[in-house]
Amino acid sequence: MNVRHAAWRLEPDEDLRRGLEARLGGEDYAAGWVVAVVGSLCEARLRYADQPESTLVGGPLELVSLSGTLSPDGVHLHASVADQSGRMRGGHLGYGCRVRTTVEIVCALSSAPGLVFRRVHDERTGFRELRIGDA
Repeated sequence: MNVRHAAWRLEPDEDLRRGLEARLGGEDYAAGWVVAVVGSLCEARLRYADQPESTLVGGPLELVSLSGTLSPDGVHLHASVADQSGRMRGGHLGYGCRVRTTVEIVCALSSAPGLVFRRVHDERTGFRELRIGDA
């Protein structure tokens, strides 16, 4: 499989999701996924299960995990964060997660034939869902 790795460091006050999307915009790939992430956030915006809007989680926060699928036409990301007491929160990553000191992201990006990720509207869910294909 033709897979390469890309790594970036996001700077203080950068928006985590917008920063990742901006960096992915400069890459040539058909499918991708998050491999590893470490960092801290001033605050996070997470959408919890079956909720229409995201919730602001005040910080400072440690970014404990970030996972997701990456496609040239959109990303789907879930994050876990811990507050100063170690209490965890997790959910769908929204816009407005400001980097505190750093966020270091490593992603795998593939341009292999037969592995193409696309985001398309799904009538059943009402969301842009992942379609895995070869074109």
